Amino acid sequence: MCGLAGFWDPKGAVGDPQACLTEMTAAVAHRGPDDQRNYFDGEARLGLAFRRLAIIDLSQDGSQPMTSATGRYVMVFNGEIYNFQELRSELESLGGTFRGHSDSEVILAAVEAWGLRDSLTRFNGMFAIALWDRQERQLHLVRDRVGIKPLYYGRAGGCFLFGSDPASFGSFPGFTGEIDRGALCLYLRHNYVPAPHCIYQGFRKLRPGHHLVLGADDTTDLPESRPWWAARDAVHEGREHPFEGSPTDAVDQLEEILTDAVKSRMVADVPLGAFLSGGVDSSTVVALMQAGHAAAVRTFSIGFEDAEFNEARYAAEVARHLGTDHTELYVTAKECRDVIPLLPSMFSEPFADSSQIPTYLVSKLARTGVTVSLSGDGGDELFAGYHNYAFGEVLAGRVAGVPLWARQAGAAVVKGVPVGAWDQLVRLARPFDSGGRRFAVSGDRLHKLADVMRRREFRDMYHSLVSAWRRPGDLVVGGVEPLSLLQGREPDPPTDDPIARMMYWDLMTYLPDDILTKVDRASMAVSLEARVPLLDHRVVEFAWRLPLAYKIRDRQTKWALRRVLDKYVPREMIDRPKRGFAVPLSEWLRGPLREWAEDLLATERLEQGGLLHPGPIRRSWEEFLSGRRQWQTHLWGVLMFQAWLAEQGPGRRNP
Repeated sequence: MCGLAGFWDPKGAVGDPQACLTEMTAAVAHRGPDDQRNYFDGEARLGLAFRRLAIIDLSQDGSQPMTSATGRYVMVFNGEIYNFQELRSELESLGGTFRGHSDSEVILAAVEAWGLRDSLTRFNGMFAIALWDRQERQLHLVRDRVGIKPLYYGRAGGCFLFGSDPASFGSFPGFTGEIDRGALCLYLRHNYVPAPHCIYQGFRKLRPGHHLVLGADDTTDLPESRPWWAARDAVHEGREHPFEGSPTDAVDQLEEILTDAVKSRMVADVPLGAFLSGGVDSSTVVALMQAGHAAAVRTFSIGFEDAEFNEARYAAEVARHLGTDHTELYVTAKECRDVIPLLPSMFSEPFADSSQIPTYLVSKLARTGVTVSLSGDGGDELFAGYHNYAFGEVLAGRVAGVPLWARQAGAAVVKGVPVGAWDQLVRLARPFDSGGRRFAVSGDRLHKLADVMRRREFRDMYHSLVSAWRRPGDLVVGGVEPLSLLQGREPDPPTDDPIARMMYWDLMTYLPDDILTKVDRASMAVSLEARVPLLDHRVVEFAWRLPLAYKIRDRQTKWALRRVLDKYVPREMIDRPKRGFAVPLSEWLRGPLREWAEDLLATERLEQGGLLHPGPIRRSWEEFLSGRRQWQTHLWGVLMFQAWLAEQGPGRRNP
């Protein structure tokens, strides 16, 4: 895991290229504390810079930027290719020779032997690659299939810039840091900035599974990237060639694929361990790690004083059963809150998933013992683990079958009753049960449901369901929300099943732009490499072949994955209500964080930024403080933006 950066300066605007490259990577030193090196092609005026976190081949033979054997290609690469040893053997059989044993060298040899596009389809890994073709004078930017590793690009000062983190662009001559108001609208809706958008005007994120080519003649506009792998194709192939075996066959085959995915991610020349929450996903990963490993696997968990948010006791029970070398740390609410000032610099774009706090803390704990940690992310999106999926099925079935006029009339009735009145009415009612998963009813949730019911199409219902601020353009001065994947930028997935469609949309948006962004930034902040075996592309593609009945069965989510885990951990250790990696935001914002929030949400402070309208934000804050509304998720998004904006400094705020 490393940090890369670079620029193409065709007009010679950069006076000292080497110093500029070094300064660009200084901003991402935490991503690679072990080494820093540059490459500059003086004729083309193209520079590559790299900060290394040494994981495979700790010698100088693994250093980057790395040049291919023929000298044609120069590359910087962030990530890991897990099948590099098999590819190396194949390349050696074709006459290839190697000076070291890094996966970086295998990438370059593969590109020389098979070409870039064919090589990408052979790679099993997580990666962001910047490849300079000296012969064709072309720069290639590539991102892995599901977007585990980040890659940004754009133009400033007449130059093309790229890097793992937009923080690298801050020192570049001509970079102004102007805020893209459309991207800000999207951020306020989702609490993250969805790809391909970037918070900075004129910059983008490379989308997962995409490849961008920049030629010497591409000196003005940003070229469009093209997919080299697409989740949509995986869905289509899954429908065309569904798994036809029995449920037992499905579990056995899934176990076989997962076992190999985990095994391949345990190759490292540094200490390795795993995050363990005690849930299905992380427990499955750890169980397969320990089953194939003679020594005790290092596992790490964070515990909380508040029992409502504490899962450490479950993780400890699983660890004892599997025999791992387990480390747990109980943290106080104050220790959690002390992380908040670190978040704006940790997340180089505004980001407001509050589970970023415990994710950072468990990463920091793991880094005390290991340099690589496996994580269980991805299981919910692939095996239908989220509560929203069952709710979406109800929407697509019972609700969508009601005429639109009737739904809109019913929604108006629901919205006509104040939230507080609804809260009083439902206090004596039992929680709403859907498919075995329980949802606490509240006035806020009923009002949200009413907004969802007003939508004509299921895609629009889902879009409303996953939105924080539903009219973010009303908050942003001069803001116009651009089209996104959920607003018609792309066609619907090739399936009519509502749960499958929601899983696809989450795989395309929420997973890379929220979950994987959170894990990457939080782990990299402490120079820890996080690996996600459940997102091995073979697991992704196999999961899309499985019938939905093998994912939700007997009123239980992630059925096939749970049955794999049953072979290693007693079911009673795992079967309990699903919990997120949450923190008590409401309690904090009304209590110890109130003064901090008041300062960031002050009318004068909001007006000074010139980006947000104070009115709707202040109304929401006052309603929240009074207890009339539960706006904590919405307000956390504004607070994280305001805190991030303050880190940018004057002159880098407004278009």
